[in-house]
Amino acid sequence: MRSFNFKKIVGISALGLVAVLGMSESASAQGGWRNDQKQERKIDKQQQKIQKQRGKIQQQQNKLQAKRYRVNRNGSYYNTDQRGAEMLRQAVNAGYQQGYRSGQQDRNGRRNSSWNNSSVYRNGTYGYQSHVDRSQYQYYFQQGFQKGYQDGYNSQNRYGSNNGGSMNILGTILNQVLNIQQY
Repeated sequence: MRSFNFKKIVGISALGLVAVLGMSESASAQGGWRNDQKQERKIDKQQQKIQKQRGKIQQQQNKLQAKRYRVNRNGSYYNTDQRGAEMLRQAVNAGYQQGYRSGQQDRNGRRNSSWNNSSVYRNGTYGYQSHVDRSQYQYYFQQGFQKGYQDGYNSQNRYGSNNGGSMNILGTILNQVLNIQQY
């Protein structure tokens, strides 16, 4: 009888061990499933944040594109967008910088003051990009060039300032030259 009880005990123990191992595997599988769900929720939240950020960026781009500007040039109006307005500002500033250098060179070379003899002035397309009409760019580049030339030739900063070795037209002068308004 003892052997019979011993076999029963071993059998029941083995069954108990299998049952315990089976439960722990089931629990760990459920734990893994729960971890997967948590990861999926985190990913979903991150994707939602990315979508919100994309939406905000798109709104900002739409606002920039929606801004319209009117430039008054001698009684005639020229309409443009944000990018075009920025290009015209760059035209005036690039003209000022080039004019300043040209004026300094003429002064140092003891030549007569004559900004319109410069090929850079006559061409007027230094830094031009096709975001605005070429003739508009040339006009504003030449306006900046004249003012820069006067400052460079006369060693003054009447129309611009030196910012870390880079000459830039003053904002008030830029606004006077461009006469630009947002609408």
